[in-house]
Amino acid sequence: MSSNYRWVIVAAGALMGCVAVGTMFSLAIFIEPIAKATGWSRAGISSAMTLNFVVMGLGGFMWGTLSDRFGARIVVLIGAALLGLALVLASQTQSLIAFQLIYGCLIGLSASAFFAPMIAVTMSWFDEHRSLAVSLVSAGMGMAPMTISPFARWLITAYDDWRLAMLFIGIGAWILLLPTAFLVRNPPVVAAPGGASEPQAEGAGMPLSRVFRSPQFLVLGFTFFACCAAHSGPIFHMVSYAMFCGVAPMAAVSIYSVEGAAGLGGRILFGVLADRLGVKPVLIGGLMIQAAVIAAYTMVTDLGQFYTLAVIFGGTYGGVMPLYAVLAREYFGPKIMGTVFGAATMLSSLGMAFGPLAGGWAFDHFANYDWLFFGSALVGLGAVAIALAFPPLPRQPAQLQAA
Repeated sequence: MSSNYRWVIVAAGALMGCVAVGTMFSLAIFIEPIAKATGWSRAGISSAMTLNFVVMGLGGFMWGTLSDRFGARIVVLIGAALLGLALVLASQTQSLIAFQLIYGCLIGLSASAFFAPMIAVTMSWFDEHRSLAVSLVSAGMGMAPMTISPFARWLITAYDDWRLAMLFIGIGAWILLLPTAFLVRNPPVVAAPGGASEPQAEGAGMPLSRVFRSPQFLVLGFTFFACCAAHSGPIFHMVSYAMFCGVAPMAAVSIYSVEGAAGLGGRILFGVLADRLGVKPVLIGGLMIQAAVIAAYTMVTDLGQFYTLAVIFGGTYGGVMPLYAVLAREYFGPKIMGTVFGAATMLSSLGMAFGPLAGGWAFDHFANYDWLFFGSALVGLGAVAIALAFPPLPRQPAQLQAA
């Protein structure tokens, strides 16, 4: 099979990630029309997103383990079928609890079937430019706020019916994801030149019970957790914070869009830098910038400053996210990549779930968002401190470098 097929894998992963993450996060677009049509509370509807994060974390670990055992194709195929089904069922629910369980649990479970398995199979196709390839797959997920969400808004406006809009998105998910899943395959096994083999990762062959207690995994997992806990609150509350600072509602929404667009460029930039400079220094540098820019949000006074920080913030948090997968691959090798990265993703999802709740609590108690940003910046510095403890990466054998 041509090595050029590896770029098909990248494109497939980017598309599936975009659709999966986009459908999950489109709940923000549906909140108002659902509340008006059903009388359900906004808090009750929004709680489905909290369930999404929790179930997505648990599901990521499960799907990653299954992809190591049975391959990525069957996992993403099941995920595609479940995602469309969940959206179709959610569009027909008649009670809030049914909506919370279907949208919050089933969509979270199905959406998590794409991230860890597709990252793992993509990395198995690449020996060079591995960080860039993973960043491109992640960039597809970063496009979700600029694709699925506007499409959902257009459907709701065109048909004036949230149920019909969600039904169409579910059918569209089937149309896009099911055929794409059949493009996913493992790379051909090719002997390295001169009989050289790929450098052995320290954790390769280690029992999972030891893997999850190893310094490599603990540092990886808790850095990922702290990183996501640091930026999730500011991301989720950014529009509300901008409006609190006097920014007009539509302009406040555009800040979120600028962050998403910057995240695409950041993923590619950090991927290229990681391939050239090494993953660890780029990750640590990105985490330091993230903590600094979160703190800087407490000093913004106008829309231009919001936009400037949004470019840096979006580019940085978007750029560092794919690097955790690269580190997992380097430390533990390809055979258990799905399981290890799925477990790390579970921790990151718990961090993501923590931020919005902490931000809401801070505003309710202090009537401003300053403590959210100060606290998030401190958590971000904690991520830097943990990342500094990363053990050295395995070195390439001399004969493989020569080849």
